Amino acid sequence: MNTYRIYEDFKATLGDAAAKSLAQTLGTMFEELKDTVTKEDFRMLRESIDANVARLDGAMTRLADGQTKLVEAQAKLFEAQTSTERQIKTLTETVQQLAIRTDTVVGHTYELRFRDRLTAYLGRFLRRGKVVTNDTLLDAIEPFVTTDEVEDFLRADIVAKGLVNGAETYVVVEVSSTGDTNDVVRADRRAAILRKAGLAAIPLVACGVIPPESLDFAHRSGVHVWCNGSIVDAAA
Repeated sequence: MNTYRIYEDFKATLGDAAAKSLAQTLGTMFEELKDTVTKEDFRMLRESIDANVARLDGAMTRLADGQTKLVEAQAKLFEAQTSTERQIKTLTETVQQLAIRTDTVVGHTYELRFRDRLTAYLGRFLRRGKVVTNDTLLDAIEPFVTTDEVEDFLRADIVAKGLVNGAETYVVVEVSSTGDTNDVVRADRRAAILRKAGLAAIPLVACGVIPPESLDFAHRSGVHVWCNGSIVDAAA
């Protein structure tokens, strides 16, 4: 407020002293009024800010709580997933072990059946055939082969003796419910041990089923295959 202008406007009418007093009074009232409005506005603004800050703090607290719960939920989910993976792994290992045991049992049963019915299964291929125990050939082969080869031969599933094409021959048999290349390799290797000792021997894989690639491998390796009742694709 321009108090000097007020003083000038009223000086001529009210006189110097009265005009000065009026100007001072109005100036004081204006300043007080201005200070009052400013303080009130400030108070209201401060209250508004405080309220907003309080709401923001509350929102931040709720957000922090929500984040904590999310982290806890993620931890529980990870723990559950880890537990599930462990259970799946354990189940898979159990199934694998069961499969191995089942294959072993089936293979052993198949071997016993083939041994008992040798003449029925190989009667046309091996005339006058009979099973011989592996150790009965030790004296014949030991002078000609290594100790490792002797041990390998003793692990042959079945060794039979009879006539193949009219000649006395040993048949070294690897028995499996499902024939594979490993059976072919073992039969071929163990028959070769007898041949190394000067005995006529041929390898044979006896199985219930055999994949085409294993059968082809046997044919190329010179190994005979008896499958599910008969000699199939006999070695050349």
